[in-house]
Order: sequence, then structure tokens, then C-alpha cells
Amino acid sequence: MDLKVLGTLSASAFLLAACLALNGCQARRADRLPTIEFTTIPPAAQGGREKVDTIEGRVTGARPGQQIVIYARSGAWWVQPTVASPFTKIQADSTWKTETHLGYEYAALLVGPGYRPPPTMDIVPSEGDAVVLAAVVRGVGPTILAPTKPLKFSGYDWDVRTIASDRGGSSHPYSGDNAWTDSRGALHLRISKTSDDWSCAEVVLNRSLGYGTYVLLVRDISHMEPAAVLSMTTFDDWGGDQYYREMDVDISRWGDAPSKNNAQFVIEPYYHPGHVYQFVAPSGALKYSMQWTAGHARFRTVRGHSPEGTPVIAEHEFTLGIPSPGRERLRLFFYVVASDKNPLQHDNEVVLERFEYLP
Repeated sequence: MDLKVLGTLSASAFLLAACLALNGCQARRADRLPTIEFTTIPPAAQGGREKVDTIEGRVTGARPGQQIVIYARSGAWWVQPTVASPFTKIQADSTWKTETHLGYEYAALLVGPGYRPPPTMDIVPSEGDAVVLAAVVRGVGPTILAPTKPLKFSGYDWDVRTIASDRGGSSHPYSGDNAWTDSRGALHLRISKTSDDWSCAEVVLNRSLGYGTYVLLVRDISHMEPAAVLSMTTFDDWGGDQYYREMDVDISRWGDAPSKNNAQFVIEPYYHPGHVYQFVAPSGALKYSMQWTAGHARFRTVRGHSPEGTPVIAEHEFTLGIPSPGRERLRLFFYVVASDKNPLQHDNEVVLERFEYLP
């Protein structure tokens, strides 16, 4: 054979081999770039256990053993449809479908066999490790808020929760009948027994106040059972990047009757070192305050009706992890935590005499 022809054939073979190799690389690259598509999206709505809807979609490029995990965002991201059944199978035609509780947004994660879905998340995880791909979509239509009961307390307008909540790690119903003001203007919050559950109370200020001093005067709480929790909390449903701008004053023994401490100041996330300060709240009326400024949150507890300058029962200033203002609102909770040793036995009620805000 002519050497020139042989050279031409060799060059052609080289080009063919290069093209095949390139196509193979491109094919392998395509295998690594899956996509997630939503084909049915539930409405944008405040979450609760009362209502579920269907969410479905399609995955391209998924590998054997990979599955879908759905989260719905209402405050935190909550795994769907339940903590016990978090995985959604990808069908042979690449589609997936499951029920979900409602949320403002929905996230679909394509995950590998080693993924262990947490019950809640503050933010949707980035790709990496067992999370192959994450896709987020807003719920359809204008945001549907759960019905609330209006209430006036200390000159402010509040909304009383009327649907269930997972506050405290256990889902309980919340009733508008568990929050009311008396003839003197004091706010009563109650945990009451229903036919098969405990009904709790949540009252939410209907606007954001931002930086300033928040003060709550609480009557004697020494009668509270160990599994009952009273909490004054700032919370922003849309502030997951700042841990929902949550700062707490909690009064509870958290189900532990012998516990010495029965109150705490908290900057979320509570599990970060130095984000919790615990103390003993004595019997009698107490005044709890939180002074929130840029980079600082100073908490204090004093006797409720004592003049200024009296001894302080507890005081602590946090300087790490302090959120900036956003769309947070003050929330007053009275709820139940699960306790095997000291489960709630009776109805509980607390009285909040006054709320004050000082810019």
C-alpha cells in the first residue's frame, strides 16, 4: 500500500478514535448531570398536618439505587410525606410521585443510597456526598395562610394559631380557644386535653418590630408541669439563612421533674457553643426582657413588680450568631414536649400580664 494512503488511513483512524473517545467522555459527562423536573406542584400555603396534596415530576440521568426525597418549607424545611417514609421511588419511566404536606416552597433531592434524610433542615443542601442534585420550586398561586383568630393584647394586634404545629418535636393541635384576654387585659394561654391529644396555644404579633427591647411580664409559673413549655420567641418563616432569626426566652423543665434549671435564654441554633444560658426562675411574677441591637442580644429576668435597680435574677448577653432584622415576628407559645418520665397530666394555664416594646 502507498505510504501516503497508509498515512491518510492512520490519520483517519486517529480522528475516529478521538471522536469516539470524545463522545464517550461526553456521554459519561451527561451521566453525571441529571435533571429534576416538577410536573405537578401543590399550592403555596402555610404548613400543617391537616391537609396534604400531590407533588410529582420526572428525573433524567438518575442511576440505579438513587431516589427522590421531598421537603416542604413552612418555617423550616420538613421532610415529606413523613419522617418514617422519606424516600420516593423513581419509576421505570423516570417519573416520581408522592403526597406532601403544604408549604411555601418545595424541594426535591436526588439522593444516593447512603443518604439519611433529617426530619427538618434550615436550608436546602448543596450537591455533594449523597445529595446528587437539589431542585426547589415555589408553590402554585398566591400564598394561602392558615386561618387565625384575631386578638388584642397590650395595645398590639396578634393572631392566634388554629392549626396543628410540630413545635417541640411533637405534632399537636392548636386551638383559638386556648388564648384569650380577661377583663383586665391580661393574656391567658392554655394547654387543654382533647379526646386523644393535648391542644396548645400560639399567639403571633402581626408585624415585625426589629431592633429594640422586648418585655414580657409573666405571673407565677411554679404550677407548670415539667412537660409544659412557655416561650417568647422571635421567628422569621423566610429567614432560614439566619436560623429563622430565632431568639428565645423559654420557661420549662423539658419533661425532667428533678431539673434544677427551669428557664433559659437561647440564640438559635441552640447546639452551637455558648448559645444557651440556663437559670432558675423562682416563683412569683417575673419580668423577662430581651434587648436586641446590632451584634448583641441582652437578656434579663427580674421580679415582676419590683422597681428599677432591684437585684437581677438572671442576665446574659450574647454576641455571637445574632441575626439582623428581617420579617421576624414575636411569637408566644404554650406547648407540650414529649416525656416518658413526666408526661403531661392535667390542663395547664399561664397568665401574661403585659407586653412592652421599646425602640
